[in-house]
Amino acid sequence: MKLLLVKLSSLGDVVHSFPALTDAKTMFPDLVVDWAVEEAFAPIAALHPAVRHTISVPMRRLRKTPLRAWRSGEAGAVRRALAREHYDIVIDAQGLVKSALVAALAHGPRHGFDRTSAREGLASHFYRARHHVPEVEHMATRIRKLFALALGYSLEGLPEDCGLRPLPPEEGAAPYLVYLHGTTWPTKTWSLEGWQSLARLAEAAGWQVKMFAHGAVEEARARKVAESCAAVQLLPPQSLDRLAPVLGAAAGVVSVDTGLGHLAAAYGVPTLGLYGPTDPQLTGMFGPRVRELAATGRECAPCQKSACRIAPHMKEGPPCMADHDARGVWAALQALGAQKG
Repeated sequence: MKLLLVKLSSLGDVVHSFPALTDAKTMFPDLVVDWAVEEAFAPIAALHPAVRHTISVPMRRLRKTPLRAWRSGEAGAVRRALAREHYDIVIDAQGLVKSALVAALAHGPRHGFDRTSAREGLASHFYRARHHVPEVEHMATRIRKLFALALGYSLEGLPEDCGLRPLPPEEGAAPYLVYLHGTTWPTKTWSLEGWQSLARLAEAAGWQVKMFAHGAVEEARARKVAESCAAVQLLPPQSLDRLAPVLGAAAGVVSVDTGLGHLAAAYGVPTLGLYGPTDPQLTGMFGPRVRELAATGRECAPCQKSACRIAPHMKEGPPCMADHDARGVWAALQALGAQKG
């Protein structure tokens, strides 16, 4: 059986599709999966063992400069790649008009969420089969149910399995933690003081801490954390395919609500998520060794907003996130089982 999965973005959404692929491969051992995905996330989609090929879709360029993309041949290349195979089934697990249009370029019966379940109801008009999976559960669970309905099997008895496993550390390398501080929304950031205190707690316990940074704002924050604690190692900007094994071999990860945190959780690494404006019940980290600390005692959280109405002047670390205490975060990470070997 040949299946085309359409799930273009974002990084967290891509990772949330992994458990459904594990289910499908378990039920159909001969299953062959191709995945149409935004080019930036193709290295992550390719991590799942069920995936044969990824079809990179330069969606941002196709939308921003369609004429240039057409003249350069990119649009035609994507169309030919999608039409190259005849699939037994095409599943759009995103439910957006753009993903439905990508799915429509492929050969095979198209399945997706129905009008009341899709993120954009109009997308459902492009599917042959529409499945009702209400947006009341975690996204990974909803995609699992979508696959089960489309392929005709029951989820009963199937474990929640992302299909990835922790990676062995490099020979002779000291065990380390990863702190993921960067995120797209200012409201999802933790305070600088929180990260600095957490780094010092790791140092006192004999840990090395690795941090990434993308862009000037993140680089400035990471540098200040490193300057406050000798245990922090700043890694240079790297591609996702090079960052993934760093996460997979970590002894533990502390993360704000960001895509790399979802990937760490999928690897089965002890992963602690810090939440404030977003709701981990619907889009939280999904994995066997995950704990999420949500904002407590604030009626405004989760607000699902990228700007804080309580403290609009704050550029990072809004009140709901600043409430997370470094000692409490450290204790929660230790309880997850982050150990030195």
